[in-house]
Amino acid sequence: MIFVNSMSDLFHEGVPDDYIIAVAEVMQRANWHTFQVLTKRSERMRSLLQSKLSDAAREAHMWWGVSVENRKYGLPRIDHLRAAPATVRFLSIEPLLEDLGHVDLSSISWVIVGGESGPGARPMKKDWVISIRDQCHDQGVPFFFKQWGGVHKKQTGRELDGKTYDEFPSYAGRLA
Repeated sequence: MIFVNSMSDLFHEGVPDDYIIAVAEVMQRANWHTFQVLTKRSERMRSLLQSKLSDAAREAHMWWGVSVENRKYGLPRIDHLRAAPATVRFLSIEPLLEDLGHVDLSSISWVIVGGESGPGARPMKKDWVISIRDQCHDQGVPFFFKQWGGVHKKQTGRELDGKTYDEFPSYAGRLA
């Protein structure tokens, strides 16, 4: 038997398709909750959402997302996510490790940005965050700034230019 906790990657290669399908079926039935499914295995998620999870992909209470930490590994995941037939697609750009440049946010419902935290945390530059925030606003995508991160993340907080950004997609009414 395989157990996957809420902070594991459901699409890890060690997790059988049948288990993923069973988890998705439970999430579908529990439609009073909003589920955020985040992965770095975007190709596998895309493939399953296009096939065995196609019913789950259409559920507005099931949000499908990818981690985007840098240009090399993170940006290609966005294209995989966009190719998945999901109702709600989100990006978790954390930890943001470099300037991502232009990001095509078409068909993306929500963007979360945050810095790395804990011992050995790599720094995040303000202009990287502002670039993503501005791209979100220009492309009409809700922007959520989670944290600056760092070794002492409570001291660095989550304000950007004196403001907190707590935007959510229009489906967020389900969270209230």
